[in-house]
Parts: sequence; structure tokens; C-alpha cells
Amino acid sequence: MRKKSKGSSGPKKKGKLSKAERLRLLKEEEEQRLREKEEARLKEEQIEAEKLEKARLEREERERLEAKELEQREDKLAELGLLLNDKFAVAEKWKSELRAQAKWDRYMKCDGSPDPTVLHEINTFISLWREAQNEDIQSVLCKSNLVADLIQELEFLLLDTPSYELPENKVMQYKETILELQTLLWNKHNEGTEHLLKQANVLVDIDTGNMQTVIKDKKVTLYIWANLNKNPRFKGYEFLGEIGFELPKQLALSNIAIRILHTCFDHLSPQSSTFSLEVKKEIEETKHSVNLLEDTIGEEMKTPEMENTGVENISTHDEDIQSNRKSTMSFSPSLKEAVNEGRPPTNEAVGSMITMHPEELSDSSHLLFQQHEQEEVIDNDVVDLRQFMPLGGVYYFDLLKLPPQRKHLKEWSILQLLEGGLQTFTYPMETSPRHEKAGEIKFPSIGVSFKLSKDVMFFEEPQVARWDPKGKNWRTDYISNKIYSVEDNKISFKMKSCYTFTLFQNDHINMPYLSWELRPEGLNGAIFSISSAFTDVQFEIKDDQCRLNFLFTEGHEVLPHIKQKWMRPITLKTALKTAGVNFFPEEDADKYVSIIKKNNQVEKAAYEQMALLSPCYHFCWSKWNTISGCENVVLKVKEYYTESIDDTWPLYMLSDCRAQRLKITESSETFSDNLSEFSAFHSSLYHAVKAHTSDTTEDIKTSHYQFIDCVYQLLTSTKVLTYS
Repeated sequence: MRKKSKGSSGPKKKGKLSKAERLRLLKEEEEQRLREKEEARLKEEQIEAEKLEKARLEREERERLEAKELEQREDKLAELGLLLNDKFAVAEKWKSELRAQAKWDRYMKCDGSPDPTVLHEINTFISLWREAQNEDIQSVLCKSNLVADLIQELEFLLLDTPSYELPENKVMQYKETILELQTLLWNKHNEGTEHLLKQANVLVDIDTGNMQTVIKDKKVTLYIWANLNKNPRFKGYEFLGEIGFELPKQLALSNIAIRILHTCFDHLSPQSSTFSLEVKKEIEETKHSVNLLEDTIGEEMKTPEMENTGVENISTHDEDIQSNRKSTMSFSPSLKEAVNEGRPPTNEAVGSMITMHPEELSDSSHLLFQQHEQEEVIDNDVVDLRQFMPLGGVYYFDLLKLPPQRKHLKEWSILQLLEGGLQTFTYPMETSPRHEKAGEIKFPSIGVSFKLSKDVMFFEEPQVARWDPKGKNWRTDYISNKIYSVEDNKISFKMKSCYTFTLFQNDHINMPYLSWELRPEGLNGAIFSISSAFTDVQFEIKDDQCRLNFLFTEGHEVLPHIKQKWMRPITLKTALKTAGVNFFPEEDADKYVSIIKKNNQVEKAAYEQMALLSPCYHFCWSKWNTISGCENVVLKVKEYYTESIDDTWPLYMLSDCRAQRLKITESSETFSDNLSEFSAFHSSLYHAVKAHTSDTTEDIKTSHYQFIDCVYQLLTSTKVLTYS
């Protein structure tokens, strides 16, 4: 046993390393580590050198391609310019001739209606109707349709006519005419209502003991109720299941009438300070002009001999401009009044500031723009009409004093005539301070309920707002207990008093878009589709017109009064926005929609070239467009009439300098602006696309300019490259 013990201890001693051996092993390990580190460093340097060399070669190749593109740029841009001019310049000339022909057709129209653009004709019409007395409500509503059409005609001219064809004095004339017609229309509605209410006891309903009637016309519906029996148990009334009201007991016992005038048009919103974008833009331009004038006059006053002539020199310099402005003086208020009333300042108002003394100029400008800055802070209860859209028309809900009724005495018919015309009934009623302090009198709210129009789409619960005639704005205060029923398509709420009201929806609810697509459809035709979170919309384009093919939402199609009807792009845009379907962002829509706003020039160039290529090429949305930044646009493009089974969409990027086909695809993990293999830089999207497809030059040249222009109008109106 002891031998085995010795034998077992022998190997352990043999396995021990001496100090020298351990040092040798450590040294070998350190040398190995250093060798591996050096090898890794050399390999890393080699990789980095290869990477730098590759980058150098790519840079040189890129520079070579850029230089090549620069050499050809002038010729390529000239070629593109000729093509664009052949389409768009001819289209503009055609549209100008179309407007001239429409003007001539209006002049030759012999239906008895006045031409609203001819001052003496429209003034004669206004004067004659204003002087007409004792017209019944049917006659008033019949003529109000004509007036509404005249207003719409003028509004369309202001919208459709370019500024170089419509002088400033004509613009002011048309706006003044619109205001006069709107005022006349409102007064005539009041006169017709008064004429009807004077016959309330003759038109009394046997079942209710009150007078109620509904008069419908093309653009106006009038609901009238007169309280004749003063029943304290009366709660409310509903007109034909369309609109109804609830009255508190105080009003049920009063000598009152309820008038609800529903108009399909909206003449109130344009009066709001939040309606127009141009107000702020012109104010900024005016502010800049004032600053320039202050600086100019200040410099001139430093020289004594020029002290008395400085202002005169400015006036003399603008003498021709001032003489042209004289024709608009009858329409132009002062600049200060324009800002106070929320209207853009006119040239006369700005021009009149030139004749002011420097001290007055400084004080006035300071006061003016300080006031405007205060107005820019919108009250929380005020509806911003740049963000929200009034829909479904306007409801003028009026509480009126019932006029004296006709009485019969033997063979006589006696009617008391009151001065002042139709009079409103004040509610809440005036009370003494003692009663108010004691809280003895309470004035319950007035209830309203009505069905929403089938011609309007609400993608969310509509908001209710009342018109404030003093502040000239739509407001949401004094409205409570709102209930919205999607199943019944009905809304009800209560108001502190009787107000004019309308419904609102977020104007940008369908933005940003989820995707879009533009593809050819036969000769001079195309299909343009846009998808949003709430609905899918498809437009068909044919020649110079377009139509709504379908509007799909929640499993069913809507708006049959617009679908399948051919219209000009501007007409279709107006019709859809009026129906609550807005795919047409305004200039300031980026304030309300989270987007990456693209460079305006790049976006415009892209739309022009997309329209030019639309007869032969299929365009589609790309997810990389947002990531590419504000100076570039990225989209998918492929030739449409090909039999290729490859479903891969080539990606193209356009900037203000050049266009190129990208190496990445839609399914790539990261974005890169590297060129596709065997491709080059091009001066335009047009040439970049054509370089990778068959020759489609002849098809593009033979496509009609009206079709190209129609596609371009829809693209610029929807702004799919920015709002997708």
C-alpha cells in the first residue's frame, strides 16, 4: 500500500511547472496576443483602405457621372422645356380662350337674369328688387335662388380667373357686388318671413292651435312656427321629422314665432377673421413696406435740403401706380379699418400711407401691427376656419316677435302696421338686479335636433358652433348637451338662446394620406387613387375633365350626387370639399398635419413631369419619400404597357439639381441615395425614367395637352408627394 501511495504522488510533482517555464509560457501567450492584435490591425487597415478606395472610386464615378450630366444638362432641359411648353403653354392659352368664350356666352344669354360682372345691370337688378314691396315668401325664395346663383358665379370667377386677367378694380367690384347681394338676400328673407307671419292666424293648424309650415326651394328651406294658443304645456315641435326645437315654459307663454332658415350656401364664414390665408400674407407684406418707407424717409430727413422733398419724390416715383388706383377708391377703406375688420388692406390704403408724416407713419404702423398680433391669438371658443370646415349649410335659428294679426270687424279687415320690420324677441329676458341676486328667475336652454344632410360626409362626430355677429366669428360657447346618433344620422343640443349655427369637421381629417397611385387608362385617360385612414377615393381622368369613380368607406359607397359626373378639376374640388371630403390641402395645411414639407420647386417640377409621363407610366407612393428629406422626392415608377412579370418597382429620386434611379427597393431595410447599377444622373425625372424603359416619346408627344393639364391640376391640388 505504501508503494502505491508513492506512485500516486509522483505524477503530481512531475506536473508542476517551474518558474522559468511559467514565464516562458506567459511570454509565448503575450507574443501570440500581440501577433493576433497586429494581424487584426493590419486586416482592419486593409479593410479600411479597401473601403476608402471603394469610396474614392465611387466618388470619382459619381463625379464623372455628375460631370457628364452637366455636359448634357442644357440640351436635356431644353428638350424637356419644349415638351412642357407644348403641353402647358397651349393648355393655358386654351383655358384663356375658354374663359373668353364663357364671357361672350354670358353676354349673349337672354334669360332675363342680369350679368353680375356688368355694374349697371346688377345695380339695376338690386335697386328694382330692393324697392319691391309686400312680396310673399314663395316669390322671395324663387328669386333668392337667382341671387345665390349670381353670387356663386362671381365667386367662381374670382377663384378661376388668374390675376393677370382680372384687374384689381374688377376684383374689388365683384367683392362689393357679392356683399350687396348677400345683404339684399337677407333683407328679403326677413320681409318674406314678416309677410307670412302676418297671416299666421289664417294659416293656423287645427290640431295644434298654432301655425307651422315648411317651404322648400332649391337652395333654401324655411321652417316657420307661430305661437298662437300660448299653451303652457307646450314642449316643442318637429318639422316633418327633419328638424325640431324645444322651448322653455317662459317662451311657450310668449307672443313669439320661431324661424329656422336653412341655406345650402354659407355667406357668413368669409366674414370671419380666420377664414382667409391672404389676410396675414398681405399684412406681412404691408408691414415690410412700412418698414422700408420708415427707413427711406429717415435717411432722407438726415439731409436738410431733402427734408421737404423726400416724401414728394416717393409719390412722384409711384405716380403711375397711384393713377391706376384711383378707379378703386370707391371700394377701398383705410388700411386700419381693413385690419380691424379682418380684411386684406387694399392698394389705396397702403398707398395712402406714403403721404403721411414719418411720426404718424411710425405711430400708425406700430399701432396697426400690434393690434394684428393681438388678433392672431385665437380665443379657445373661436373656430379656426383654416383648420375646420363648415358643412351642411347654415341654420339661421331666430326667435321673433309675432307681428300683429289681421282682425275682421264686420266688412272691415284691420291690420296694425309696425315700423322697423321683423323684430327679434330677447331671450334670456331682461330681469331686475333684485331678482337676479335672489335667483328667483331661471332661463332654461333652448333645444334643437335635426337630421344631417345625406349630401355631406362626417368621418367623426361633428362639432356645433354658433355665429357671433359682433365678433364676426363662429364660436362653440353657449352650446351644451350635444348628442350625436350615427345610426339615426341625427344630432341634438341645447343653446343658451337662439343662434345661427352650423356643423364643423376637421378639414384635414384625411391627411396625411396612406398611399396613392396614378396609372394610365386608355387614350388620354388615367386613374388616380388616394387612400386615407377613413376612406379610399378614386378619380378617373379623361381629356380635360375628371370624375369621382367611387368613394369607399365602412363597406359602402356614398355621395351619389357627385359620383360619376364629369367636371373640371376646380369644380370637382369645390364639390368634394363642400361634401366634407377634403383631399386638397391649402398652403398652410402643414400647420395642422404632421408632414415633411417638400421643396416647392422640386414638388412642382415632379408634378409637371409626372403629368407629362402619365400616358405611358405607372406612378405609386413610396415609404422612402418621407425619409428622403424635404429637398428630395422619392416615388415608384414603371412602364405601364409592358408584359414583364417582374413585380419589383424601380425607385426614382428627384431633387432641385438632378434625378436618378435608386439602388434600393421598397423592401430595403435602410434608405440610401446610391445610384442603381448601370444607371446615371439625369437633369430631370422625365429623362431618368425614359433611360430605363422603351422609347415612349411618340406616345407622349401625341397625348392631348388638355389631358396632361388635367392630370397636373389634380396632382397639384392633392399634393400627394408632400401629404403622403
